[in-house]
Amino acid sequence: MGTTRQRTKGKFWPAVRAIIWEKAQELFQWDQAHGMKDDFTGITAERHELYEGGYFYRAKLIVLRNLWLQKKGLPPLEEEEYVNQQH
Repeated sequence: MGTTRQRTKGKFWPAVRAIIWEKAQELFQWDQAHGMKDDFTGITAERHELYEGGYFYRAKLIVLRNLWLQKKGLPPLEEEEYVNQQH
């Protein structure tokens, strides 16, 4: 008798993962805008580009850190401060 275990979707990670991908796209566009100055036309990256470029990882750190700070009742970390710490 083979029992198949169904994987139940949680409430936390699917919602947070969507926020992380959105933040990764924002970080990518922020980098592109600063590199192109006035020539920036709102380029978007595909998910594999965001992942390979490290944008997903940086976004994950920002989002999870801000959720933790929010849970503790503290103000969120400014993204510019965080991005500047990473470079």
